[in-house]
Amino acid sequence: MDFGYPAAIFVSSFIIGLSGAMMPGPLLAVTIRHSSVRGFSAAPLLVLGHALLEAALVFLLLFGLMEWIRGDAAIITIALLGSAMLLRMATKMAREVRTLHFDDAMGGSAVGRSGGKGSGGVRPVIDGIVTSASNPYWSLWWATIGLGYLLLSRGQGWRGVLAFFAGHILSDAAWYLFVGGAISAGRGWFTDRVYRGVVGACAAFLVFFALTFGYLGVSRLARIL
Repeated sequence: MDFGYPAAIFVSSFIIGLSGAMMPGPLLAVTIRHSSVRGFSAAPLLVLGHALLEAALVFLLLFGLMEWIRGDAAIITIALLGSAMLLRMATKMAREVRTLHFDDAMGGSAVGRSGGKGSGGVRPVIDGIVTSASNPYWSLWWATIGLGYLLLSRGQGWRGVLAFFAGHILSDAAWYLFVGGAISAGRGWFTDRVYRGVVGACAAFLVFFALTFGYLGVSRLARIL
């Protein structure tokens, strides 16, 4: 995949974002809880909170931290760490794919009863921010994969950065809005086989992207040796 084009950046960012979003985690648990109490309207508000946090982080990276990581050493480190994390994600998904159950993913995490119908529309937005920020995996993802993608997309200027961010946020929105709709309307048509097939396909894509990141790091390293 040629990362020189914003369309390729968008597609790859969407697929990697979807791979992470689909696996059970704190934000999924909060989405389930709020959607079961408030209905579908809670899901886009949670995604909005998540998106606001990530937009602020991208802004800080672009106008702060990334100014300090322009050298080959930083790029090589980020690329190789990102590649290793992607391979770890893919391996974990591949091992679990045969035993995944959509019902477990939607109800496997217990969430406290914070945010009932009387909590107001702001509560899900705040929960989306707090839940994301308190997740160690989220910080690790942005320190490796997210930072690596920003380095790649920044080569295309603002078009590349916007393509990366749009693909990433839309992947979160696609999954969590689907979960919110399924919780509100009841599920039955999204079978375990379909769920496993989607997760398995995502795992395969992650291997490809891991190799792409690894190639970037190794080629940079070979250039300076």
